[in-house]
Amino acid sequence: MIKYLIIIVYIIAMLLTGLFAARRIKSEGDYFVAGKRGNIWQITGSLLATILGSSAILGTADLAQTQGWAASWLLICASIGLFVLVPFSMLVRRQGKYTLPQMIGDFYGIEAKMIASFIISIAWIGIIAAQIIGAARIMTGFTGLDYSLGVWGSGAVFIFYTLIGGQISVLKTDLYQSFIIIGGIFFTAIYILIAEPVNQVAMTTLRFPFNEGFHPFDLVVLLLTYSTTFIVGPDIYSRLFCAENEKTAQKSVLISAIVLIPFSLCITFIGVYAAYKFPEIHHHEGSALIPVMVTVLPEWGIGLLVAALLSAVMSTGSTTLLTSSTIISDPISKGLDQKYSMRNTKIIMLLMGLLSILFALKVHSIIQSLLIALTIFAGAFIVPTIAGLLGFRTSKKFSSAAMILGGIIALTGKIITLNGNNTLGNLIIISAFIINALILLSKIGTRNN
Repeated sequence: MIKYLIIIVYIIAMLLTGLFAARRIKSEGDYFVAGKRGNIWQITGSLLATILGSSAILGTADLAQTQGWAASWLLICASIGLFVLVPFSMLVRRQGKYTLPQMIGDFYGIEAKMIASFIISIAWIGIIAAQIIGAARIMTGFTGLDYSLGVWGSGAVFIFYTLIGGQISVLKTDLYQSFIIIGGIFFTAIYILIAEPVNQVAMTTLRFPFNEGFHPFDLVVLLLTYSTTFIVGPDIYSRLFCAENEKTAQKSVLISAIVLIPFSLCITFIGVYAAYKFPEIHHHEGSALIPVMVTVLPEWGIGLLVAALLSAVMSTGSTTLLTSSTIISDPISKGLDQKYSMRNTKIIMLLMGLLSILFALKVHSIIQSLLIALTIFAGAFIVPTIAGLLGFRTSKKFSSAAMILGGIIALTGKIITLNGNNTLGNLIIISAFIINALILLSKIGTRNN
């Protein structure tokens, strides 16, 4: 009963936090960027809770089944991206207002802003769906609940507290959830080491940094399509826009980057242990963490880990949902400072949440859903955003062409890799960045054309 009580208390606490946050919303700025009052604890907690979603927790543990210790590269690459972001974070906080497309619009014009809003909103459905998939898989593995009911139930909870509480709700729930996530995973790893000593050599032959399941070329692609989304990312930037000042933004990014490294080793260890302890596991039907949780941990530990896993997926889900809805609402409302922008955002949020739930009912793979979305985004926006932050400017036509072609080419490469031709697909993905840069930089300094 203790494990169920912990989960019930957790869900009630998240809902109450949303209701409490709703009472503090006095303006559009409160709803969209928490009044730009986020302190270092809130911004760091929100960054970590946003990053440590389905892909980070469930995805890394499941990747360890086929990649062994090399699966830790997923979060190490996220950390590398954040370290690169550190010197840029003050610029982001200084220039940004509400969303990444607004910043792109300042760099390249209204057409670029509209294109960015459209592409990001479409791609982010896959990321929101990845969190719902993760939550449903947790509930299915833990309670035996039907997958579709898990999708609808988990989706409803984080849509509700995000809808009513906006960014204030997200920052508060993220702070609590980051402690639950980190504490739950660290506790599980330490408990396994103490309670069930294992032969580290016998656990896997899939070593770090590279092995038969993960090659150097895979790392190059991961750095391009995953690390870069932490240097330039709507969700990451939305956290920085909430910071009370530029120094807070910078310090929060640095602390988050440092914390991710030991966390990546802990979650990979649990995944490797699951593969060693339960070689018959089929992770596509649940999660590699489920058998570890139900057979190794005490009852209260099971409740803590389930709360940590649900925190991981719901915190990321709430941030991505609010970010994508805000991005779409901006051009529709003709500015987020307008009278009806908050109402429009809430309506869009309901629609985005519903589309993500329907997507999650069709696609059950967390990593596949996530990487498709991030590949589109990376190919389209990494080069233009970094160039803009560095002061480069180009014509509206060329900036728009760079984003559209970059996204299409990267998506094409990802589809080819999913169909089994990894080498050709990855080369096409890499070419998306090169073509994007060539188009963008060919007309520097002629923005008005």
